[in-house]
Amino acid sequence: MQCQKNNDAGVATMIEYILITGVLMVLFIVMMLLVNANFMEGPTNSITYSAFTDISNGISTRVVDTYAIAPSNGNITSTFDIPDDIVGKGYFVEIKTGDTETLSAQVVTVSRNTIASSVAIAGVGSTKKAGGNTTGTGMNKISYNSGGL
Repeated sequence: MQCQKNNDAGVATMIEYILITGVLMVLFIVMMLLVNANFMEGPTNSITYSAFTDISNGISTRVVDTYAIAPSNGNITSTFDIPDDIVGKGYFVEIKTGDTETLSAQVVTVSRNTIASSVAIAGVGSTKKAGGNTTGTGMNKISYNSGGL
């Protein structure tokens, strides 16, 4: 009877190893999900919003500049380039009238999914109606025609 060994110690060590490894894997998976949401998407959305605001301001300025040099009879077209993508994704630009029907509420809206930035067209919105849309890809145009478009 003295030759019989006690195998309980080996089984207990194996069960302990499996339990600790399983708990650590679950914690690692939860941390990976939280890190992506909090440390990657948050700053990306913040940078995207800032870039959209810069693009909105730039387009608003170009509209005002085109209006400032527009002839009383004739037309003028200005081409410009904006970034093709922001943080690796495309976006949409729209010049539209705001919530009210007054012409002074015209805004440049740059958006993608849930992120959007709107900037008022300063100086032109109360005298001329502007409208249109584009994307970031390719060359873009701002056109003015004294007879109307």
